[in-house]
Amino acid sequence: LPISPIPPGHRPRSQSSSVAAMDQTEKSFQKQDAVFIGSKRLLGKKSKKAMRYWRNVGLGFPTPKEAKEGNFVDKKCPFTGNVSIRGAILKGMVISTKMKRTIVIRRNYLHYIKKFNRFEKRHSNLPVHCSPAFEPKEGDIVTAGQCRPLAKTVRFNVLKVDKNQIFGSARKQFALF
Repeated sequence: LPISPIPPGHRPRSQSSSVAAMDQTEKSFQKQDAVFIGSKRLLGKKSKKAMRYWRNVGLGFPTPKEAKEGNFVDKKCPFTGNVSIRGAILKGMVISTKMKRTIVIRRNYLHYIKKFNRFEKRHSNLPVHCSPAFEPKEGDIVTAGQCRPLAKTVRFNVLKVDKNQIFGSARKQFALF
């Protein structure tokens, strides 16, 4: 008999298919808060399709297909998590995607100088939470909606991604949307 490294009373239990459908990439167990996975009626049955919570955020923004059919768990996603969009809707260009589930967008604007009767170019960077339903690249145009504070500096959430319109490096391009 081969010796098992796991003691006999501590064998891992097999989880139902709805639980296995969620991406388990963190140390803590990942599940959607709105979906109850311990239903006694479903314990014996193996359901083919996992239950998934998603919703329409309103304001004319469609729910992405990946949010409806994907396996990711993100409590800060406006489509599958516990975040409501209210307040300002902003557009900007993606300049950094280096953080986990957070991107930095650049918002360009013109500032009027009364003395010289002219405008000067200015910009501001805005950190925005990006749901795994989207995969933005640098240079993409992003529409972001205001929500409750998600982190120290993050107050906005990605609602729509328009693909890159600019060739070459889009990092310091000045374009008004």
